[in-house]
Amino acid sequence: MNSADLHPFGWKTVPLRYVCELSPSVAFDGLGEDDDLTFLPMDRVKSGYFIPNADKFSKYGSSYTAFEDGDIVLAKVTPCFENGNIAIADDLIGGKGFGSSELFVIRPTAAERRFLFYYFQSLIFKQDGEASMTGAGGLKRVSPDVLRQHHLPCPSQDVQRRIANYLDRETARIDGLIAEKEKMLALLEEKRAALISRVVTRGLDPTAPLKPSGQEWLGDIPAHWRLERLKFHLLGLEQGWSPQCDNYPAEPDDWGVLKVGAVNAWSFNPVENKRLPDEVEPLLEYEIKQHDVLMSRANTTQLLGSVVYVNELSSKLLLCDKLYRLSSNDDQLDREFLVAFLRASPGRFQLEREASGTSGSMQNIGQDTVQNAWIAIPPLDEQKKISGYISDYRRQTEKMYVALRRTVDLLTERRAALITAAVTGQIPLEEMSA
Repeated sequence: MNSADLHPFGWKTVPLRYVCELSPSVAFDGLGEDDDLTFLPMDRVKSGYFIPNADKFSKYGSSYTAFEDGDIVLAKVTPCFENGNIAIADDLIGGKGFGSSELFVIRPTAAERRFLFYYFQSLIFKQDGEASMTGAGGLKRVSPDVLRQHHLPCPSQDVQRRIANYLDRETARIDGLIAEKEKMLALLEEKRAALISRVVTRGLDPTAPLKPSGQEWLGDIPAHWRLERLKFHLLGLEQGWSPQCDNYPAEPDDWGVLKVGAVNAWSFNPVENKRLPDEVEPLLEYEIKQHDVLMSRANTTQLLGSVVYVNELSSKLLLCDKLYRLSSNDDQLDREFLVAFLRASPGRFQLEREASGTSGSMQNIGQDTVQNAWIAIPPLDEQKKISGYISDYRRQTEKMYVALRRTVDLLTERRAALITAAVTGQIPLEEMSA
């Protein structure tokens, strides 16, 4: 749909280049020895908020994009563009900054800055941008042509200011509601994490006698529990295989190789896979089986060591080389209890402490780290009761979590629809001035 079809009577429709300077590929020539500028990583352009890095950087090369106070910076890569990663740059060191080459820089010349800021968040602009994306795989880019050729409805600057003022008020109100729901979600997650950590280290009986575990980070454990290295309960620990695959998930009758995202959440996500090409023979020793325990060995710090229990399986899937499969002695260690312990704070503490890697965005854990992890082990029947209790508790709280998340999604949709309606003239001016 072209925005020209949406403009109300009396509004002009003009190319973007008529009202702003478009610099989608500005090269940055670097800094001198004594220069200080604000550096803006992509992850600090967050949903309309500019979050500059407090550090000062110098001597960067030409693969960065320059901007100044008041410029609008807009992500051009998926999923950042789709998520509305856009901000107005302000409070820059020396009034200037530089950031990722995956940012468009837009400098208003004949339009209200805040009106353009909201317009770039509108559904009509985002749909135009997404339709123009080019590139292979999961990372595509908005073409600079979307800026050069895009037409926007452009009322007088006085009307633009009235619209921007209205959206400042209304989006702040919606953002406040979203923040409240997000806080409730965070508190729910904290409560769940605390309960799980407590029951996998103290059990279900609050009156059970305790003894020192011998590990400061763990504290006391029930007197009848044992603290042992995980390796004494593992029958096997294997790493998978990652051949060149198609960039889309496998159909039910095709073979797929798991992606590391399959284990990010508490539950196994079989959709996170890549289809194995027909000409590549699957290595059946890496086939995923029901009741497998899988762990990410390479990921971001937050997700490194994520572990899941494969409860149900209906697809033909293979273990990738960024995942471990832990085979335990079922006569001594319940697999769901093992997953719960490793996901709880005592398990995560050990894995994160031993993680290696030079980049905070990608860390690794070796097999020795997994094998030498300590685990507090109750009798087998008590393990099963604990894992069953955790499953029941998670089912109960999941309903609340889903309801809260749905509310956040609805508010986010409402925000986007409101912005779109306002910047395309679908809300009467008198209503916005009320």
